[in-house]
Amino acid sequence: MSTYQELHSIEELNGFLETPGKKLLFKHSTVCPISTAAYEEFQAYLKEQAVQAAVILVREDRPVSNEVAERYGIKHESPQIFLLDGNDVKWHTSHWKITKASIGEAVAQ
Repeated sequence: MSTYQELHSIEELNGFLETPGKKLLFKHSTVCPISTAAYEEFQAYLKEQAVQAAVILVREDRPVSNEVAERYGIKHESPQIFLLDGNDVKWHTSHWKITKASIGEAVAQ
C-alpha cells in the first residue's frame, strides 16, 4: 500500500523529483468528473502497490502544474499521470486512459 503527497510548491515538486527510483505523479482537477474517475483508479492502484506517488491539484496549484508541463515539454492535460524513473518521464497518459491496469502495466515495464 502506498500513500501520496500533495505538491503545493515548486520546491516540493523538486524534492519529489529528486527522490530516486520509480514514482507516479498525478495531475488532478477537483472539479472534473473525468479527473475524479481517474483519481479513483490511481488510488485503487496505490492501495495494492508500494510506489512513491504525488498529486498536483491543478486549479489550486497552477504554477506547479505548469512547471511539470514546461520542464518535460509535455502539454498539460487534466487528469494526467506520469511515471518517472529518477527525473525522466518513462510513460504518461491522460483522461480515460488512466486506469488501475494501465498504471500497473507501465510500472511493471
